[in-house]
Amino acid sequence: GDPIFDELQSAGVPIVACGRPLDREDAIPFVAADDREGARQMVSYLRGSGRARIGTITGPLDTPGGRDRLAGYRDVLGDEAVEARIVPAREYTYKAGEEAMERLLGRAADIDAVFVASDLVAAGALAALRRASRSVPDDIAVAGFDDSQIAIATTPPLTTIRHPLGRVAETMVDMVVKHIAGEPVASQLVPTELVRRESA
Repeated sequence: GDPIFDELQSAGVPIVACGRPLDREDAIPFVAADDREGARQMVSYLRGSGRARIGTITGPLDTPGGRDRLAGYRDVLGDEAVEARIVPAREYTYKAGEEAMERLLGRAADIDAVFVASDLVAAGALAALRRASRSVPDDIAVAGFDDSQIAIATTPPLTTIRHPLGRVAETMVDMVVKHIAGEPVASQLVPTELVRRESA
């Protein structure tokens, strides 16, 4: 709902968006981490490590990361991606992670892993699991997304997907310089990387 894109376009300002601009992908070039493929990587890793009942705490579903990471989860699990094991966080915060994990345990107490769409949200989920006396990773493996500073500060440290922010920024600068020069530019997805730590 932010009017900034309309204002910049009407002023003729060259634009490159950081992240996929929802519903404007055809009009505005962007650079984004490959959120969907990153989610596929993580859910495949959890499944390959023997986890059979994998839940997810998504990001807010009005964000591209929320939508794309959920899509990647569903790509891997197919019919096993049952709605009872899918809980959206209302925002990307620690508190929202606590609340979402409590809801997920109430709906699907049998889960043995959870893929969380943000490290900060995952940190909140870990707190809720401690209160519920669920051991991580023995009872429930927990995996995040971003590889932010909080990923190495949690107990246990988070297995996560590294969001390549540096490469995204470099690519954006290169694209906007070309855009200013009148050269054609195309949107790009930047690959992510799985980082294994003790939580999964």
